[in-house]
Amino acid sequence: MRLGTSYKQNPIEGDYDTIVIGSGIGGLTAAALLAQEADEKVLVLERHYTAGGYTHTFTRKGYEWDVGVHYIGEVLNPKREVLQVFDAITDGKLEWADMGEVYDTIIIGDDRYEFVKGVGNFKKKMVEYFPEEKAAIHAYVSRVKQMVAKGKLYFAEKALPRPLSALFGGLMRRGALKLARQTTAEVLAELTDNVRLRAVLAGQFGDYGLSPSEGSFFVHSMVVNHYFEGGAYPVGGSAQIAANILPVIERAGGKVFTNAEVDEILVEGRRAVGVRMADGKEIRAPKIISGAGIHTTYGKLIPEAVGQRFGLPKLAQRIKPSIAHLSLYLGFEETAEELGLERSNLWVFPTDDHEANMRCALDDPENAELPAVYLSFPGAKDPDFTNRYPGKTTVEVVTLAHYEWFEKWEDTRWGRRGDDYKAFKEHLSNRLLEALFTQCPQLRGKVAYQELSTPLSTRHFANFKKGEIYGLEQTPMRFEQKWLRPQTPIKGLYLTGADVCSAGVAGGLFGGVLTVSNMLMRDMRGACARRAAKLRAEPTSPELTPATVS
Repeated sequence: MRLGTSYKQNPIEGDYDTIVIGSGIGGLTAAALLAQEADEKVLVLERHYTAGGYTHTFTRKGYEWDVGVHYIGEVLNPKREVLQVFDAITDGKLEWADMGEVYDTIIIGDDRYEFVKGVGNFKKKMVEYFPEEKAAIHAYVSRVKQMVAKGKLYFAEKALPRPLSALFGGLMRRGALKLARQTTAEVLAELTDNVRLRAVLAGQFGDYGLSPSEGSFFVHSMVVNHYFEGGAYPVGGSAQIAANILPVIERAGGKVFTNAEVDEILVEGRRAVGVRMADGKEIRAPKIISGAGIHTTYGKLIPEAVGQRFGLPKLAQRIKPSIAHLSLYLGFEETAEELGLERSNLWVFPTDDHEANMRCALDDPENAELPAVYLSFPGAKDPDFTNRYPGKTTVEVVTLAHYEWFEKWEDTRWGRRGDDYKAFKEHLSNRLLEALFTQCPQLRGKVAYQELSTPLSTRHFANFKKGEIYGLEQTPMRFEQKWLRPQTPIKGLYLTGADVCSAGVAGGLFGGVLTVSNMLMRDMRGACARRAAKLRAEPTSPELTPATVS
């Protein structure tokens, strides 16, 4: 499904109130909220051939895969803000399929540990695995909840105008920062001496890309809490997210263009006034929102002299980009049911020493054990999959990877990187396949199609310099950076997406909420809650507004 209007085939005409660079979930959320709450005409510019960022899907040889949405939490309860925002920006058209009782399974060696939905159920299950650690398990969940509660004020401060932030920001951030300065490993070490329990509780670290000794307990808590009530998957695939947001933008006169690469943000004096496209065309608007990420925005899109004047490159250099990843996309000529595939994601680790696993992989990518392998089964999660692809299913095998492994090929072209690159990819693909077959032996010999995506693929399609998957590193220092907020020193220029909030789809989603809250000086969380409640109270219409497909 290709979403949006191709810039190569259609000229951009007319005036727009706001230009959004990038159609990731942060950019689309911001555009939809501006359309709904301010009746703004928003122009979204996406360099890729389809809209959606990491929420888009792609097809090959009659198969379909998502590239970043493997599950979403807090969308099964209408009282949760994540569902309220999704409902608001899609007019309630986006449907979610419950993944069932078990959303994640942690596998260490031959041992399996199921994460079950419901906080009480989760604690009970963990105590079954570790009966002597009941106090530690309950204390861990309490610490997670405490961190998340204190984080609400931390994020609300980001939406404040600078004068109000100067007055109240320190107080609003203080409670969260006290806990955010600890790593996940440090917190777990305070709670228990049981190494295996620590490894299990930290087993979702792949959702933010840092080992427990490096990642802030802040981001860990947000991820863990996000899934406490279970996981869900978009009915019809993750492309349905963008497909149902685009009509909301277009209804207010906005437009989403693809194949539309922005080369530069135009700045006159201290104000952003528009963008210059890669083909030289200039498009002007009084407000610009960049969802392209901090490093791309401050390092590439802002003219160098302007960036130096505002000290932007130095700010961006304070935080490194997150880790990259490998993703092996597999197609099968049988359904998920026929192959006996489960809905639960599988997190597979060679040992319970996550730090050692990560270090070994960095030092010896060709021979060391893969530090973590994530198995996702979209054909089993999506009840509509067999309607779209009868008799088929797909599987995704993902692992964390370092960009440095592929750096020597960074100046080559996508699809033409040479035989040595192909050989390295084949070697890595075979290792990922073996990891899959160890857990799902019934799949051996049944792979009908396979394709490996590397950090260079991410760099090519998403324009992230180091092929990063989670934007900025989620270290304790990252949360100390007060300048990571929607409002920039350049008037009329705003940031959105995960870099102004936190990692993942939900982080990007609320990045969009924070950006528009700051721009309109209104709480968009409340606006989304009211709109979602109104939609639920209205009679359901059988008609769906078709998305723009080209």
